[in-house]
Amino acid sequence: MERRQIPPTGREHEQLLAEMAHFAEGDADFRGGRTWSMVYWAGDDHHEVCERAHNLYMAKNALNPMAFKSLKRMEHEVVQMTASMLNGPETAVGTMTSGGTESLLLAVKTYRDRAKKKRPWILRPNMVVPETIHVAFDKAAHYFGVRKKVAPVDADGRVDVAAMRRLIDRNTIFLAASAPQYPHGTVDPIPEIGALAQAEKLPFHVDACFGGFMQPWLERLGVPMPTWDFRVPGVTSISADVHKYGYAPKGASVIVYRDMSYLRHQFFVETAWSGGIYISPSLPGTRPGGSIAAAWASLNAMGQDGYLRLAQAAWDAAEALRTGIADIPGLRVLGRPESTIVSFGSDDPAVDLFAVADQLAARGWAVDRQQKPASIHCSVNANNAPVVPTYLEDLRAAVAHVRAHPELAKAGEAAVYGLMAKVPVKGLVAREVLKVLEGMYGPDGGEVDLERAGEDGLVNKIVERYGDRVFGALDRLGKVRARIQRTLPFI
Repeated sequence: MERRQIPPTGREHEQLLAEMAHFAEGDADFRGGRTWSMVYWAGDDHHEVCERAHNLYMAKNALNPMAFKSLKRMEHEVVQMTASMLNGPETAVGTMTSGGTESLLLAVKTYRDRAKKKRPWILRPNMVVPETIHVAFDKAAHYFGVRKKVAPVDADGRVDVAAMRRLIDRNTIFLAASAPQYPHGTVDPIPEIGALAQAEKLPFHVDACFGGFMQPWLERLGVPMPTWDFRVPGVTSISADVHKYGYAPKGASVIVYRDMSYLRHQFFVETAWSGGIYISPSLPGTRPGGSIAAAWASLNAMGQDGYLRLAQAAWDAAEALRTGIADIPGLRVLGRPESTIVSFGSDDPAVDLFAVADQLAARGWAVDRQQKPASIHCSVNANNAPVVPTYLEDLRAAVAHVRAHPELAKAGEAAVYGLMAKVPVKGLVAREVLKVLEGMYGPDGGEVDLERAGEDGLVNKIVERYGDRVFGALDRLGKVRARIQRTLPFI
């Protein structure tokens, strides 16, 4: 394959744009409602106003708020509108970020640095979180040297607060929970965790990256859920993604703190650099102006009435999906109906969920597979409402097909994802996944055949030779190790 180079001369613009449009022909159909994640679509008119707002500020850089005061104004207003929606006090402050991952990284970094100032004797800081907390906390633990201590959840996905209490020790620097958690859509018991945080004098971050711009409107529509925002006294910070149900273009999230005594630990300042004093409120240096402008435009163009209208439509679609799935023998809905997330698994050994996912993908649906337990995840949007009957029809057909063809559980993507879900020897699996990643980002940058990826690896050889017989023993070993870790936290 010939290595790609910058063309010797610039290409004609319209031809270039036409070629780019052709690239997207095989992409997932989010406009038609055939995706259940990744894109949060509010229609062509809203997309156009956000696009135009983005382009007005595309060349501007929020690195220097003195040079581009317009961006600082819009960022401030986005933060304050978000804080108001989350029932924040008048003292609430925060920043925009590039997305939920950056918001969560900043929460961990902030509370680590705060602990360094207030409790400098802590050498091995840790955070106590539910096992369903977003994987960005694992990333933050890796980046910032903060150990993640995990509390179990109940059958509905709500964290065990008593278990969180037992995990707290003299090195714990903060608590975190979700509203809702992504895998099953359940809202953690935020008031109980807030009371625990106050009793232990610990900060408490609520990850509402997914639901921050949906839960407030669902609550106003009468959907029952625990109180989860700044009305809970122990909550010290909340993250919410504007580029999810805030319907802004990608690259826009907000982290809000109860007051400046927390936010100041997020900032980075260096005064000795030869290039001058360097000040950064968040992780990047350059901060794209277009994302800030488009988020501001999205909130103002949508308005509370627009958010309520789309929340009602998304909730109705989610409820219809939950009802339809519950009526299909062999499937069960997971979690609690507290959000627009709908996740479902199998309660019949004859219905392999990953094989069902393959069948749905073959029918043109973008499918999100999950593990612990094996399940399919749907983030429901208003624009999914028209396709819910079609999806349920295809789902019934997929389940029936898998029942009739049990060999499908060993083929296609089901085998790959099923393997990752079943084998608890995570180091071995990670090596195989790393090979996939190296292939995707290698010099050739080619597509990876997931069906063959890692087929020469040790994990696949074990499975090929011994099959499912090893899974039960390995799973029991993993559970024993987890119990030991909870008992002996230094392991």
